[in-house]
Amino acid sequence: MKNSIVTFFLGPFSYVWKSVYRLRRLGYKIDLFSSNSFRVPIISVGNLSFGGTGKTPLTIWLANYFSHQKLSPLILMRGYRGKMEKKGGIIKSGEFTNVDSKDFGDEAVLISRKASKANIIVGKNRSQNLAFYYEQVSPDVILLDDGHQHLKIKRDLNLILFDATMDLKKYKVAPLGYLREGLSSLRDADVVLIGKCDQVPPSTISALEDLITPYLNTGVVVAKTGLVPTGIYNSAFEKVMGTSDLEGKNVILLSGIASPYSFFSLVESLGANVVKRVSYPDHYYFKEKEIKALLKEADSKDSIILTTEKDFMRLRDVTDDLAIYFLGIDINFLSGENEFKKIIQKIL
Repeated sequence: MKNSIVTFFLGPFSYVWKSVYRLRRLGYKIDLFSSNSFRVPIISVGNLSFGGTGKTPLTIWLANYFSHQKLSPLILMRGYRGKMEKKGGIIKSGEFTNVDSKDFGDEAVLISRKASKANIIVGKNRSQNLAFYYEQVSPDVILLDDGHQHLKIKRDLNLILFDATMDLKKYKVAPLGYLREGLSSLRDADVVLIGKCDQVPPSTISALEDLITPYLNTGVVVAKTGLVPTGIYNSAFEKVMGTSDLEGKNVILLSGIASPYSFFSLVESLGANVVKRVSYPDHYYFKEKEIKALLKEADSKDSIILTTEKDFMRLRDVTDDLAIYFLGIDINFLSGENEFKKIIQKIL
Protein backbone atom coordinates (compact mmCIF):
# COMPACT_ATOMS: atom_id res chain seq x y z
CA MET A 1 0.00 0.00 0.00
CA LYS A 2 2.77 2.42 0.99
CA ASN A 3 4.70 1.72 -2.24
CA SER A 4 1.57 2.37 -4.28
CA ILE A 5 1.07 5.75 -2.64
CA VAL A 6 4.71 6.72 -3.17
CA THR A 7 4.52 5.69 -6.83
CA PHE A 8 1.27 7.63 -7.28
CA PHE A 9 2.76 10.88 -6.01
CA LEU A 10 6.35 10.57 -7.24
CA GLY A 11 5.73 8.63 -10.46
CA PRO A 12 4.95 11.72 -12.59
CA PHE A 13 8.12 13.47 -11.41
CA SER A 14 10.15 10.36 -12.23
CA TYR A 15 8.58 10.18 -15.70
CA VAL A 16 9.37 13.84 -16.41
CA TRP A 17 12.97 13.41 -15.17
CA LYS A 18 13.46 10.32 -17.34
CA SER A 19 11.93 12.03 -20.38
CA VAL A 20 14.12 15.13 -20.04
CA TYR A 21 17.29 13.02 -19.93
CA ARG A 22 16.12 10.91 -22.87
CA LEU A 23 15.39 14.00 -24.98
CA ARG A 24 18.71 15.55 -23.96
CA ARG A 25 20.59 12.44 -25.09
CA LEU A 26 18.65 12.42 -28.35
CA GLY A 27 19.47 16.10 -28.88
CA TYR A 28 23.18 15.36 -28.82
CA LYS A 29 22.79 12.38 -31.16
CA ILE A 30 21.04 14.45 -33.84
CA ASP A 31 23.45 17.38 -33.35
CA LEU A 32 20.79 19.66 -31.90
CA PHE A 33 23.33 20.30 -29.15
CA SER A 34 27.00 20.65 -29.97
CA SER A 35 29.73 18.39 -28.58
CA ASN A 36 33.49 18.64 -28.95
CA SER A 37 35.89 16.01 -30.23
CA PHE A 38 39.65 15.80 -29.69
CA ARG A 39 42.53 14.18 -31.53
CA VAL A 40 43.03 11.24 -29.17
CA PRO A 41 40.79 8.38 -27.97
CA ILE A 42 38.40 9.31 -25.17
CA ILE A 43 37.01 6.68 -22.80
CA SER A 44 34.02 7.56 -20.64
CA VAL A 45 33.82 5.90 -17.21
CA GLY A 46 30.28 6.41 -15.98
CA ASN A 47 27.16 5.00 -14.39
CA LEU A 48 23.40 5.44 -14.27
CA SER A 49 22.95 5.67 -10.52
CA PHE A 50 23.70 8.23 -7.86
CA GLY A 51 26.47 7.31 -5.43
CA GLY A 52 29.52 5.14 -5.73
CA THR A 53 29.79 2.28 -8.22
CA GLY A 54 33.58 2.00 -8.27
CA LYS A 55 34.41 4.55 -10.96
CA THR A 56 37.54 5.78 -9.18
CA PRO A 57 39.16 2.32 -8.76
CA LEU A 58 38.44 1.54 -12.42
CA THR A 59 39.85 4.88 -13.56
CA ILE A 60 43.02 4.12 -11.59
CA TRP A 61 43.20 0.65 -13.13
CA LEU A 62 42.83 2.09 -16.64
CA ALA A 63 45.39 4.86 -16.07
CA ASN A 64 47.96 2.37 -14.84
CA TYR A 65 47.13 -0.04 -17.67
CA PHE A 66 47.94 2.65 -20.24
CA SER A 67 51.01 3.83 -18.34
CA HIS A 68 52.42 0.31 -18.42
CA GLN A 69 52.05 0.44 -22.21
CA LYS A 70 54.20 3.59 -22.28
CA LEU A 71 51.19 5.75 -23.09
CA SER A 72 50.41 9.07 -21.41
CA PRO A 73 46.89 9.03 -19.88
CA LEU A 74 44.96 12.19 -19.01
CA ILE A 75 42.08 12.00 -16.56
CA LEU A 76 39.33 14.56 -16.91
CA MET A 77 37.11 14.95 -13.85
CA ARG A 78 34.95 17.41 -11.97
CA GLY A 79 36.98 17.62 -8.76
CA TYR A 80 33.81 17.55 -6.72
CA ARG A 81 33.75 19.92 -3.73
CA GLY A 82 37.27 21.19 -4.40
CA LYS A 83 38.05 24.87 -4.89
CA MET A 84 39.14 24.14 -8.45
CA GLU A 85 35.73 22.68 -9.34
CA LYS A 86 34.49 26.06 -10.59
CA LYS A 87 37.59 27.54 -12.21
CA GLY A 88 39.53 24.43 -13.25
CA GLY A 89 43.03 23.24 -12.46
CA ILE A 90 45.58 20.56 -13.21
CA ILE A 91 47.55 17.99 -11.22
CA LYS A 92 50.53 16.98 -13.28
CA SER A 93 52.01 13.51 -13.02
CA GLY A 94 54.06 12.93 -9.90
CA GLU A 95 52.68 15.95 -8.01
CA PHE A 96 50.69 14.07 -5.34
CA THR A 97 52.68 15.40 -2.38
CA ASN A 98 51.96 19.00 -3.43
CA VAL A 99 48.17 18.81 -3.77
CA ASP A 100 45.33 19.25 -1.32
CA SER A 101 41.88 17.64 -1.41
CA LYS A 102 40.28 20.99 -0.51
CA ASP A 103 41.64 22.36 -3.78
CA PHE A 104 41.15 19.43 -6.14
CA GLY A 105 38.68 17.10 -4.39
CA ASP A 106 39.41 13.79 -2.69
CA GLU A 107 39.00 11.60 -5.78
CA ALA A 108 41.50 13.57 -7.86
CA VAL A 109 44.08 13.49 -5.07
CA LEU A 110 43.58 9.75 -4.57
CA ILE A 111 44.02 9.09 -8.29
CA SER A 112 47.15 11.25 -8.39
CA ARG A 113 48.67 9.01 -5.71
CA LYS A 114 47.68 5.63 -7.13
CA ALA A 115 48.09 6.49 -10.82
CA SER A 116 51.13 8.72 -10.45
CA LYS A 117 52.03 8.83 -14.16
CA ALA A 118 48.68 10.29 -15.18
CA ASN A 119 47.89 13.97 -15.56
CA ILE A 120 44.57 15.06 -14.03
CA ILE A 121 42.43 18.04 -15.04
CA VAL A 122 39.63 19.05 -12.69
CA GLY A 123 36.72 21.46 -13.12
CA LYS A 124 33.04 21.21 -13.97
CA ASN A 125 33.49 22.74 -17.45
CA ARG A 126 35.40 19.73 -18.66
CA SER A 127 35.33 20.47 -22.38
CA GLN A 128 36.70 23.99 -21.90
CA ASN A 129 39.31 22.82 -19.40
CA LEU A 130 40.50 20.07 -21.72
CA ALA A 131 40.89 22.52 -24.59
CA PHE A 132 42.86 24.90 -22.33
CA TYR A 133 45.34 22.34 -20.95
CA TYR A 134 45.51 19.96 -23.91
CA GLU A 135 48.74 21.25 -25.43
CA GLN A 136 50.49 21.29 -22.04
CA VAL A 137 50.17 17.56 -21.49
CA SER A 138 49.77 16.10 -25.02
CA PRO A 139 47.92 12.94 -23.87
CA ASP A 140 47.76 9.65 -25.75
CA VAL A 141 44.38 8.72 -24.25
CA ILE A 142 41.78 10.57 -22.18
CA LEU A 143 39.68 9.09 -19.38
CA LEU A 144 36.44 10.99 -18.83
CA ASP A 145 35.53 10.29 -15.21
CA ASP A 146 31.79 10.18 -14.42
CA GLY A 147 31.22 10.82 -18.09
CA HIS A 148 28.03 9.01 -19.10
CA GLN A 149 25.84 12.09 -18.60
CA HIS A 150 28.54 14.52 -19.76
CA LEU A 151 27.67 14.63 -23.46
CA LYS A 152 29.51 17.82 -24.44
CA ILE A 153 32.58 15.70 -25.17
CA LYS A 154 32.45 12.98 -27.81
CA ARG A 155 33.87 9.66 -26.72
CA ASP A 156 35.19 6.58 -28.47
CA LEU A 157 34.26 4.11 -25.76
CA ASN A 158 31.45 4.14 -23.19
CA LEU A 159 31.99 2.15 -19.99
CA ILE A 160 29.02 1.88 -17.63
CA LEU A 161 29.44 0.57 -14.10
CA PHE A 162 26.97 -1.11 -11.80
CA ASP A 163 27.20 -1.92 -8.11
CA ALA A 164 26.13 -5.52 -7.50
CA THR A 165 25.30 -4.70 -3.88
CA MET A 166 22.62 -2.12 -4.76
CA ASP A 167 19.06 -3.33 -4.16
CA LEU A 168 17.23 -3.96 -7.44
CA LYS A 169 14.21 -2.11 -6.03
CA LYS A 170 16.26 1.09 -6.34
CA TYR A 171 16.62 0.74 -10.13
CA LYS A 172 14.03 3.42 -10.84
CA VAL A 173 14.61 6.95 -12.02
CA ALA A 174 14.70 9.63 -9.31
CA PRO A 175 12.81 10.52 -7.21
CA LEU A 176 11.35 6.98 -7.18
CA GLY A 177 14.77 5.36 -7.10
CA TYR A 178 18.52 5.89 -7.41
CA LEU A 179 18.91 6.22 -11.18
CA ARG A 180 20.01 9.48 -12.80
CA GLU A 181 18.40 8.42 -16.07
CA GLY A 182 16.51 5.47 -17.47
CA LEU A 183 17.95 2.09 -18.41
CA SER A 184 17.30 2.95 -22.07
CA SER A 185 20.55 4.98 -22.00
CA LEU A 186 22.36 1.63 -21.86
CA ARG A 187 21.94 1.64 -25.65
CA ASP A 188 25.04 3.82 -25.68
CA ALA A 189 27.13 1.34 -23.67
CA ASP A 190 30.12 -0.44 -25.22
CA VAL A 191 31.14 -2.24 -22.02
CA VAL A 192 29.21 -2.91 -18.82
CA LEU A 193 31.19 -3.63 -15.65
CA ILE A 194 29.43 -5.06 -12.62
CA GLY A 195 31.45 -4.33 -9.49
CA LYS A 196 31.60 -5.84 -5.99
CA CYS A 197 30.50 -9.21 -7.36
CA ASP A 198 32.50 -10.92 -4.65
CA GLN A 199 30.21 -9.44 -1.98
CA VAL A 200 26.90 -10.89 -3.18
CA PRO A 201 25.58 -14.36 -4.09
CA PRO A 202 25.50 -15.41 -7.77
CA SER A 203 21.70 -15.16 -7.81
CA THR A 204 21.92 -11.41 -7.13
CA ILE A 205 24.29 -10.90 -10.05
CA SER A 206 22.04 -12.96 -12.33
CA ALA A 207 19.02 -10.88 -11.34
CA LEU A 208 20.89 -7.67 -12.18
CA GLU A 209 22.01 -9.08 -15.54
CA ASP A 210 18.41 -10.06 -16.32
CA LEU A 211 17.36 -6.47 -15.59
CA ILE A 212 19.91 -4.73 -17.82
CA THR A 213 20.45 -7.21 -20.68
CA PRO A 214 17.28 -6.26 -22.63
CA TYR A 215 18.65 -2.72 -22.98
CA LEU A 216 22.11 -3.70 -24.27
CA ASN A 217 23.09 -3.79 -27.92
CA THR A 218 24.35 -7.06 -29.38
CA GLY A 219 28.01 -7.66 -28.65
CA VAL A 220 28.31 -5.47 -25.57
CA VAL A 221 30.89 -6.96 -23.21
CA VAL A 222 29.74 -7.56 -19.64
CA ALA A 223 32.66 -7.90 -17.22
CA LYS A 224 32.55 -8.63 -13.50
CA THR A 225 34.94 -7.26 -10.91
CA GLY A 226 35.62 -7.59 -7.19
CA LEU A 227 37.55 -5.71 -4.54
CA VAL A 228 40.93 -6.88 -3.29
CA PRO A 229 42.17 -5.46 0.05
CA THR A 230 45.91 -4.88 -0.24
CA GLY A 231 46.78 -4.10 3.37
CA ILE A 232 46.54 -1.61 6.22
CA TYR A 233 48.44 1.67 5.78
CA ASN A 234 49.32 4.53 8.11
CA SER A 235 49.39 8.29 7.53
CA ALA A 236 52.88 8.00 6.02
CA PHE A 237 51.42 5.60 3.41
CA GLU A 238 53.48 2.77 4.84
CA LYS A 239 51.98 -0.71 4.90
CA VAL A 240 51.97 -1.62 8.58
CA MET A 241 49.69 -4.68 8.57
CA GLY A 242 48.43 -7.36 6.28
CA THR A 243 44.69 -7.87 6.07
CA SER A 244 45.04 -11.09 8.09
CA ASP A 245 46.30 -8.98 11.01
CA LEU A 246 42.79 -7.54 11.41
CA GLU A 247 41.58 -10.88 12.76
CA GLY A 248 40.21 -10.21 16.25
CA LYS A 249 41.49 -6.62 16.36
CA ASN A 250 39.23 -3.94 17.85
CA VAL A 251 38.35 -1.45 15.10
CA ILE A 252 36.36 1.77 14.84
CA LEU A 253 35.28 2.24 11.24
CA LEU A 254 35.15 5.79 9.86
CA SER A 255 33.74 6.73 6.48
CA GLY A 256 32.44 9.64 4.45
CA ILE A 257 31.63 7.91 1.17
CA ALA A 258 28.42 7.29 -0.76
CA SER A 259 28.22 3.55 -0.08
CA PRO A 260 29.91 2.86 3.27
CA TYR A 261 28.26 -0.50 3.93
CA SER A 262 30.41 -2.26 1.36
CA PHE A 263 33.49 -1.02 3.23
CA PHE A 264 31.99 -2.02 6.57
CA SER A 265 31.10 -5.53 5.43
CA LEU A 266 34.50 -6.03 3.82
CA VAL A 267 36.33 -5.20 7.06
CA GLU A 268 34.01 -7.48 9.02
CA SER A 269 34.68 -10.29 6.55
CA LEU A 270 38.38 -9.95 7.37
CA GLY A 271 37.63 -10.90 10.97
CA ALA A 272 37.93 -7.50 12.64
CA ASN A 273 35.99 -6.87 15.84
CA VAL A 274 34.07 -3.74 14.84
CA VAL A 275 33.25 -1.82 18.02
CA LYS A 276 31.74 1.21 16.29
CA ARG A 277 30.77 2.54 12.86
CA VAL A 278 31.00 6.27 12.20
CA SER A 279 29.49 7.43 8.92
CA TYR A 280 29.40 10.94 7.44
CA PRO A 281 27.94 12.19 4.11
CA ASP A 282 29.82 11.57 0.87
CA HIS A 283 32.90 13.82 0.40
CA TYR A 284 32.57 15.12 3.96
CA TYR A 285 35.41 17.32 5.19
CA PHE A 286 36.31 16.06 8.64
CA LYS A 287 36.85 18.53 11.47
CA GLU A 288 39.89 18.35 13.72
CA LYS A 289 37.82 18.27 16.92
CA GLU A 290 35.77 15.32 15.60
CA ILE A 291 38.89 13.31 14.88
CA LYS A 292 40.49 14.16 18.23
CA ALA A 293 37.35 12.95 20.02
CA LEU A 294 37.34 9.75 17.99
CA LEU A 295 41.03 9.15 18.71
CA LYS A 296 40.33 9.54 22.42
CA GLU A 297 37.47 7.05 22.19
CA ALA A 298 39.62 4.59 20.23
CA ASP A 299 42.29 4.77 22.94
CA SER A 300 39.72 4.06 25.66
CA LYS A 301 38.42 1.04 23.76
CA ASP A 302 41.87 -0.29 22.82
CA SER A 303 40.93 0.12 19.17
CA ILE A 304 42.41 1.42 15.94
CA ILE A 305 40.56 3.78 13.62
CA LEU A 306 40.26 2.39 10.12
CA THR A 307 38.94 4.34 7.13
CA THR A 308 38.89 4.14 3.34
CA GLU A 309 41.73 5.41 1.21
CA LYS A 310 39.44 7.98 -0.38
CA ASP A 311 38.39 9.29 3.05
CA PHE A 312 42.03 9.43 4.07
CA MET A 313 42.73 11.98 1.34
CA ARG A 314 40.53 14.37 3.34
CA LEU A 315 41.61 13.19 6.78
CA ARG A 316 45.27 13.98 6.05
CA ASP A 317 44.26 17.67 5.85
CA VAL A 318 43.36 17.72 9.57
CA THR A 319 45.59 15.07 11.17
CA ASP A 320 48.71 12.99 10.64
CA ASP A 321 48.14 10.83 13.71
CA LEU A 322 49.68 7.41 13.19
CA ALA A 323 46.77 5.83 15.09
CA ILE A 324 44.52 6.32 12.05
CA TYR A 325 44.85 3.78 9.26
CA PHE A 326 43.27 3.17 5.89
CA LEU A 327 42.44 -0.03 4.06
CA GLY A 328 44.11 -0.24 0.67
CA ILE A 329 41.84 -1.52 -2.12
CA ASP A 330 42.36 -2.56 -5.74
CA ILE A 331 39.90 -4.06 -8.19
CA ASN A 332 40.35 -7.43 -9.85
CA PHE A 333 38.50 -8.95 -12.77
CA LEU A 334 36.44 -12.04 -12.05
CA SER A 335 35.41 -12.39 -15.71
CA GLY A 336 35.59 -10.49 -18.99
CA GLU A 337 39.07 -8.99 -18.54
CA ASN A 338 40.51 -10.24 -21.84
CA GLU A 339 37.44 -9.12 -23.80
CA PHE A 340 37.62 -5.73 -22.08
CA LYS A 341 41.29 -5.28 -23.00
CA LYS A 342 40.62 -6.22 -26.62
CA ILE A 343 37.99 -3.48 -26.93
CA ILE A 344 40.36 -0.94 -25.36
CA GLN A 345 43.11 -1.85 -27.83
CA LYS A 346 40.74 -1.38 -30.78
CA ILE A 347 40.21 2.31 -30.03
CA LEU A 348 43.90 3.12 -29.53
